[in-house]
Amino acid sequence: MMRPLRIRSIGARLALWYAAAATATLACLFVVGYFLLQGYLIHGLDLLNQSEFEQIRARLGKDYRSLTPAVIDRRIRDTTNYASVLFYIDIHRPHHGTIFFSQNLEGQSIPDRKGERRYEIRWGQFGLLRVGEFLLPPYDVIVATPATQVDGVMEGYASVCAALLALMLGMSVAIGYGLSQLALRPVRLIRETANRIGSDNLGERIPVPATKDEIADLVTLLNAMFDRLESSFTNVRRFAADASHELKTPLSLARLHAEKLLATDTLSADSEEEVAALLEELSRMTSTIDELLFLSRAEARSITFALAPHEPAAVLASFTADALVLAEHRGLRFAATHSGEGLAVCEPRWLRRVLLNLMSNAVNASPPGGRILLTSQIDRERWRVSIEDEGAGVPPAQRAHIFDRFVRLRPSPGADGEGTGLGLAICRGIIELHRGRIHVEDGTGGRGLRAVFEIPAVPAAPAPA
Repeated sequence: MMRPLRIRSIGARLALWYAAAATATLACLFVVGYFLLQGYLIHGLDLLNQSEFEQIRARLGKDYRSLTPAVIDRRIRDTTNYASVLFYIDIHRPHHGTIFFSQNLEGQSIPDRKGERRYEIRWGQFGLLRVGEFLLPPYDVIVATPATQVDGVMEGYASVCAALLALMLGMSVAIGYGLSQLALRPVRLIRETANRIGSDNLGERIPVPATKDEIADLVTLLNAMFDRLESSFTNVRRFAADASHELKTPLSLARLHAEKLLATDTLSADSEEEVAALLEELSRMTSTIDELLFLSRAEARSITFALAPHEPAAVLASFTADALVLAEHRGLRFAATHSGEGLAVCEPRWLRRVLLNLMSNAVNASPPGGRILLTSQIDRERWRVSIEDEGAGVPPAQRAHIFDRFVRLRPSPGADGEGTGLGLAICRGIIELHRGRIHVEDGTGGRGLRAVFEIPAVPAAPAPA
């Protein structure tokens, strides 16, 4: 089944709508003109038949009732022979038969339609005729004239109309497109300005057109919305700064006091364990605050990365060494492959954090003796990296929320399940700041889980000769 064509450009749609409306209007006028012209031509034939009948009646004279058929034939024969090229004439008397044929009828009677005075017939060798029946009591006079020329005129009219409609369609598309581009120029200006407005230039606004129309109202509303967004972003940044100072400072002081207590050697063994546990929780809380602050700043686009082309192999080199240590510590196997040529547009320090988070999740999800596989592929447009484990996987219904905050994956038996649930959310924030995307899918053969991210790449520079 073919899908309907969808035109995404408003300008193209407006041009097509204008062309369709203009062409349809012209087509309706041509149709009305067709019937009007046809009626006018047929009425002209009726007037010709009427004129011929009046001439016959004048030639017969006022005493036509007393005339014999021979006298009638003699009086109008010259007239009918003169007009035989244009008219066919049949005079008959009801219930007595025909008393006169024009010579061009060759002795045949013109077919009569009961109850109709003017009609068209297509009659054998004579073709299409326009017939008029006139009463001259006690006679009926039937006058017919060829109507073939009317068909010829109407066919020519239809051909001219079809050519004009095709020309109208092409011209209206061009004119409609030009008008739509002119009408949508303020909308394009709005789009370009809105695309430029980001977290680093929230103060820029869209110029309001001088015309007081719907576009000007829309621009005013958008500028008001940008004002509210700028205020919201400012509040978020202020909150991030305040939270960083107001929360981390007391935590640091609490940590210093706890470490000072441990250094005095005056605590019992049980108290030292409690203080050590307190220090561990303070460290976890500080880490959680740092991660939340990072997520807030990433979602507000207040973080900018120094993105530059880098060799994927160099980015992966230091990570694979750490990944091997993590895997061997848990009794797992780790393998990494890389293929393709190109340069990844990234900041290696932040990508390393993404890779470590994904690796940590894979280690926690893998069963003892399981295998973790890292696959890297790069081409001229993107760098694709996947980390696959052999764990229990994640049901498809839960994958839509796997990158939300505080969502924890189910660890394998014996794994460390003390995560904050922010690792994957941080991974998504970092990848989006790289103008990429990240998702999860089934592993090979439907077993385990594969985490995949893609970021832009550029072709590798040619080697010097």
